Amino acid sequence: MTMGCDLIQVAGLVPFTTIDYPGCLSAVIFCQGCPWACGYCHNPHLQPISLKGSLSWDKTLSLLGERRGFLDAVVFSGGEPLLQRNLGEGMQQIKDLGMKVGIHTAGIYPRKLKEILKYLDWVGMDIKAPFHSYEKITRVRQSGKGPKESAALILQSGVDYEFRTTVHPDLLSSEDLYGVAQELKEMKADTFVLQKFRSNGCGDADLNKTGSFSMDFQLIQYLQESFVNFMIRE
Repeated sequence: MTMGCDLIQVAGLVPFTTIDYPGCLSAVIFCQGCPWACGYCHNPHLQPISLKGSLSWDKTLSLLGERRGFLDAVVFSGGEPLLQRNLGEGMQQIKDLGMKVGIHTAGIYPRKLKEILKYLDWVGMDIKAPFHSYEKITRVRQSGKGPKESAALILQSGVDYEFRTTVHPDLLSSEDLYGVAQELKEMKADTFVLQKFRSNGCGDADLNKTGSFSMDFQLIQYLQESFVNFMIRE
């Protein structure tokens, strides 16, 4: 067994939230490190992989243990949680506290996702763009391949999920959003959320200058007709 203090690179902990796991009172563990540098990222300080966590895993687990009976779930976020080598072990320790486990992920590493799906009760997966167009968001060539595999794994697993796309008018067009929806429909997805870009935490001054995305009625109608569960998140 891995030493507790080194189990997960914990960059931060939100002890209570009502919005990060649908329908549950949850805490959020922010994991250090992400191989991508999406311009609209509101946690760019979590991107460097080499940084050590600012909170030990033992301390994190102790704080969460004090909230047993109050919290319903714990969500692993980031950064990209799938980078964590011992993620499954950490998730099992959370489940041993009697709490559900969720994850926020971009699905970068489908093999790792496949390993830890058995621990998960809910997945929130970011769909950056049509899978063939990921590079304009992630700045990494051919970066849509892993996420496409991960999306398929989630749908095959039967685990509750949410696919969501962050919309910035300089990065995604209406045509792109139609493309995302079409790909997810073909995969038999039934839950999709559009998230409006938030400037809070974003380090890209040019993106922060641009106004919010205005979605036309036909696009909204198409998305509503395409998914059993569709919503726009401010």
